[in-house]
Amino acid sequence: MSVDRTQTVDVRPHAYDPVQNPELFDGVLMRRTFAFVIDLIIIGMPVVLAGLFIFLFGVVTFGLGWLLFWLLHPAAIVWALLYYGYTLGSPASATLGMRLMDIQLRTWYGEPCYFVLGVAHALAYWVSVSVLTPLVLIVGFLNNRRRLLHDFVVGTVMINNPARFGYVRDV
Repeated sequence: MSVDRTQTVDVRPHAYDPVQNPELFDGVLMRRTFAFVIDLIIIGMPVVLAGLFIFLFGVVTFGLGWLLFWLLHPAAIVWALLYYGYTLGSPASATLGMRLMDIQLRTWYGEPCYFVLGVAHALAYWVSVSVLTPLVLIVGFLNNRRRLLHDFVVGTVMINNPARFGYVRDV
């Protein structure tokens, strides 16, 4: 009895060509930076408010409430991952900062982002920047699609919102 061990692999081409559609990548790095700052503020505000609440609760309870400060760091990480997962996994495929800057995150083959990919993208970014310093951002200047190091790792590409240019892609 022979067993057929052939397998087919579906290799998809890149969906966005910077030569044919340069408008999808014009100014993406600059707007991506501003979007990151906006998202950092959005993520940081509830964390600061929670820290203020814990501080005031500790004052009222004569220091007993300050024992809750150990929860602040893990809660901030969970909050940030949920924020990135849900916003990148939304139909807009963009965080609130990205929406304000009119950019979106897509898979390299053109599909919208989803929750797990959004979380993986955030983790890959924070780990790569923490370990390799912000120099990993230089990678964006060295390729036509303006992909950063963590974009290559998780298989994503940041583009301008196609609706902005009336861009219609044949599927």
